[in-house]
Amino acid sequence: MKYFFLTLIALAILVVGLFGFRGDKFSSAPIEVFPDMDHQDKVKAQTASTFFADGMGSRRPVLGTVPKNADSGVMPLEFGVGRAGYYFDGKLDGSFGNGMPKELALKEESDSIGLLARGKDMFNVHCAICHGESGDGKGVVAAYFAKADPIITVPSLLTALPATHPDGLVYDVITNGKGSMGAYKHNIPVRDRWAIVAYLRALQASAK
Repeated sequence: MKYFFLTLIALAILVVGLFGFRGDKFSSAPIEVFPDMDHQDKVKAQTASTFFADGMGSRRPVLGTVPKNADSGVMPLEFGVGRAGYYFDGKLDGSFGNGMPKELALKEESDSIGLLARGKDMFNVHCAICHGESGDGKGVVAAYFAKADPIITVPSLLTALPATHPDGLVYDVITNGKGSMGAYKHNIPVRDRWAIVAYLRALQASAK
């Protein structure tokens, strides 16, 4: 037993000799058993870097990168806040209009197919969680609402926004929200909102 205590004392002296007492200050760097990501191979913004030949940490855009405001035929990422016109607010001569805006440049059948495909993707990302993938109002959120309070329901887009409602009105609901539904004008770009409108019309047509 005495050897156990002698060994324990020797270990304690060894640990104190190597690491010191809690609160001690040393001129040399401490031993890091667990570095906890103190040292990472990354470059902070606006700092120099020896990794690159020019010594600059901030890099130029990759060759061929298209800026958002380019006039090269690529549709810019536009949220349209504060801008007027059918493409941005869904209104023609002060009232909601019908049809897809000319800014979408739907010249060929492939353009319309591409818009519908984009609309389906965006609908499933932003809308299906509440309204369901088919737009019938039976999404995941609706199921939880039903358990919490049967009075709270999510409307079916197949009936709450019938085909008789102008496309501009549907676009406005996506943009500014309605009832307990929040606005998506800061989340979904203008073109994607119109793509959702087009896809919703396809859902309504398929449900007939």
